[in-house]
Amino acid sequence: MNIHLEEIISKSILTPAKGAIDNFTHSLNPYAGCAFGCKYCYVRELPVSIFREEEWGAWIDIKSNAAELLEKELVKAKKRGKVALFMSSSTDPYQPIEYASKLTRSLLEVMLKNQPDFLHVQTRSPMVKRDIDLFQQFGDSIRISMTIETDKEEVRKAFAPAAPPIPARMAALKDIKDAGIITQATIAPLLPCSREFPAKLKSIANRVTIDDFWMGDGSGGRRTERLGIRKIFDELGLEKWYNPSAYKVVLKMLDREFQDAPIQLGVSKAGFSPDGK
Repeated sequence: MNIHLEEIISKSILTPAKGAIDNFTHSLNPYAGCAFGCKYCYVRELPVSIFREEEWGAWIDIKSNAAELLEKELVKAKKRGKVALFMSSSTDPYQPIEYASKLTRSLLEVMLKNQPDFLHVQTRSPMVKRDIDLFQQFGDSIRISMTIETDKEEVRKAFAPAAPPIPARMAALKDIKDAGIITQATIAPLLPCSREFPAKLKSIANRVTIDDFWMGDGSGGRRTERLGIRKIFDELGLEKWYNPSAYKVVLKMLDREFQDAPIQLGVSKAGFSPDGK
C-alpha cells in the first residue's frame, strides 16, 4: 500500500487525557495516522479517521513542530502539577516513518531536559529498542509497553498483516528489560493464543496487562462490531474467542504462570495506570 505522507504544523502536542487513559494527565501523539493499519484498531471509528477521505493505514501526518511545542507545553503543564504522559493513544510512535523522521526520539530528548513525572510508551514496533540509551536516563519514571495481542503469527497476519511479527516484538521487549528498563507486555486486544503464551511473556516483561474489545474499544464493543472483526474470527474457525468472557480464561493462565514470578498482572484501564509503575 502506498502511504500518503504529509508534514503538518500542529497547534498543540499535549492533549488532556480522557476515557481509558484518564489516569494520565496528557496523551502525546507525534503522528496522526498509522501505517500499521490494524483491522481492529478503534481509531478507525474516531473522527480523525472517519472524516478523512483516505483509508486508515494509508496516510500519516508528521507533526514537524512537535518537539518545539513539547518544550513549551511541558513547562506549562508541570507548573500546574504532576505530569503523566501516555505516548501514544491514537498512533504508533515507532511506525516505519520514525526511521527517517526521528520525531519520537526528538520528543524523548526534550523530555529528558524537563522530565515528566511518568512516561508510558506504547508501541508494537521492535524499532523501540533503538532508544534504549534515552530510556535508561529516565530511571523508573518510564515504562515501555509492547502490544503483543497473541503468540500466533497466523492470527497476527489475519488481523494486523502490516504490523511487525510477534517474535520480533518479544525479542525487542526482552532487550529493553535486560537493559534495566521497566517493561510491559500489553495483550490488547486479546486475540486467539496458545497455552504457551504466558510462559513466553514471563522473561520479557515486568508487567502484563490484558484487554479486549468489550473493555477497551471505548464503546463496549460496538465500534469493533462495526469494523466487521467478528467475520475474521469466523473465517479462522475461532469464533469462540469472540466473546467478552474469553479474556478471563487467558487471565487465569497468566495468573497461574506468574505465581512464582515478580510480575504485575493488570486488566484493561487499571493495567495501564501510571500508579502501578
